[in-house]
Amino acid sequence: MTVAARVLAALLAGLAQALSIALPGSGQPLWWLQLASLAVLVRLLWAAPGWRTAVLLGWVFATAWLAGTFWWLFISMHTYGGLAAPLAALAVLALAAFLGSYYAAVSACFRALALTHKAQAALVFAAFWLLAELARGQWWTGFPWGAGGYAHVDGPLARLAPFIGVYGIGAVAAALAALLARLRPADLRRPALWLGAAVLGALWQAAGVAQQGMLARLQVHAPVTLALLQGNIPQDEKFQPGSGVPLALSWYGEALKAATADLVVAPETAIPLLPQDLEPGYLQDVTARYRTGAQALLLGMPLGNARAGYTNSALGFAAGQAAPYEYDKHHLVPFGEFIPPLFRWFTELLHIPLGDFNRGAVGQPSFAWAGERLAPNICYEDLFGEELAVRFADPARAPTLMVNLSNIGWFGDSVALPQHLAISRMRALEFARPMVRATNTGATAVIDHTGRVGARLAPFTRVVLRTQVAGVEGAVTPYAWWAARWGLLPLWLMAAAGVLMACLPRVRRNNG
Repeated sequence: MTVAARVLAALLAGLAQALSIALPGSGQPLWWLQLASLAVLVRLLWAAPGWRTAVLLGWVFATAWLAGTFWWLFISMHTYGGLAAPLAALAVLALAAFLGSYYAAVSACFRALALTHKAQAALVFAAFWLLAELARGQWWTGFPWGAGGYAHVDGPLARLAPFIGVYGIGAVAAALAALLARLRPADLRRPALWLGAAVLGALWQAAGVAQQGMLARLQVHAPVTLALLQGNIPQDEKFQPGSGVPLALSWYGEALKAATADLVVAPETAIPLLPQDLEPGYLQDVTARYRTGAQALLLGMPLGNARAGYTNSALGFAAGQAAPYEYDKHHLVPFGEFIPPLFRWFTELLHIPLGDFNRGAVGQPSFAWAGERLAPNICYEDLFGEELAVRFADPARAPTLMVNLSNIGWFGDSVALPQHLAISRMRALEFARPMVRATNTGATAVIDHTGRVGARLAPFTRVVLRTQVAGVEGAVTPYAWWAARWGLLPLWLMAAAGVLMACLPRVRRNNG
């Protein structure tokens, strides 16, 4: 096979990996396609003439995968930011290429080891792939959108989420893909293959039994009625004082005053003005019923001032409070909520209401109401499960219900919406807690503690979702337990150990 043919195969496999996260049109994750596309890459790496070719193949695969996953960043930069289309496309490609360099590096290292034992090679590839996924998820503030594990939210590996999280699932998938890549018809006649398959099947069954046992120990609360507000304010008008702002204030204001549900949630920046910039008495008027009655409200709006700085926040209102509950977003969006060093020139090319926001703390207290502990997260914060896990350090104070307030209208009617829904579903699986999603344009939905989507709204409709949700408390999942204490360090150490175990024999041979 020529180099050009190898590169083309890596490109197509990378695009298939992107499709596996959420298929355009249906939004359905395809776990089998994720395995198959990654197996193609492994096959290409094994057959590569050297590590230099492996660098190219890994980089092409990852760049195609990542650009195909978050191509919708083009919409925010071009359609809403006014950046020229060629520059916006180049910016998306540059980001994908930069993040793809992690996978290029591990592809080269894997090829350089030239491992011949299939099981060992599969474990080493999984360790290298895990290192690349962790680096993408944590370095440079982290952008792990489209991690391979999200393709498995409906697949057989989903039962591993409460134990090893999405990165662990991605590593297991990488090992399976590597095994598939080296499978030959003759292997089907070898007892070792069937013994290995039996062991994997037993482990899979054991994980299922453990998951069911854990779920059986949970205490599911009586359902509360729920109203999720989806204002569908056009993104190009959302912060315009002559159109989107009065529309938002009017629609959300009336919806808040009319809601009769026990718990009402309005999305990120539903109120697009600072409290001091609102008409006198507006906020008091729309929240009055929640300050004295049995209802509770979580409301997204910005807070702060020029002297103290600004925050992207959620306010909670319930009877008996001396002051409203406040949650301040911790994980800010680069270029949208803070400007990275040396990149102010780039943000000046965009016509987006940018700002340098203050960060909230990790592990902020939950909003306590009616026996529930509501844990808000804003926008793509639900992408960082290791940060949400901090709230589970004390089981007695662990959230009973997670609430995501989002506005991803910046990305239009794109695959970003179902991708984000899959991310929230994975968090529900990892923590065995429901996730409620209130968004400006979609996907507004309720996800139960087993990761299943219940009621949801059609995207790009201005309507209120009236449904129910049941909080959950009791057992803390193994993933929540260890991630609350050590973050992703155990996965880093496991991946590093796997790589070292493969490298040490070669070092000894070279030194011998």
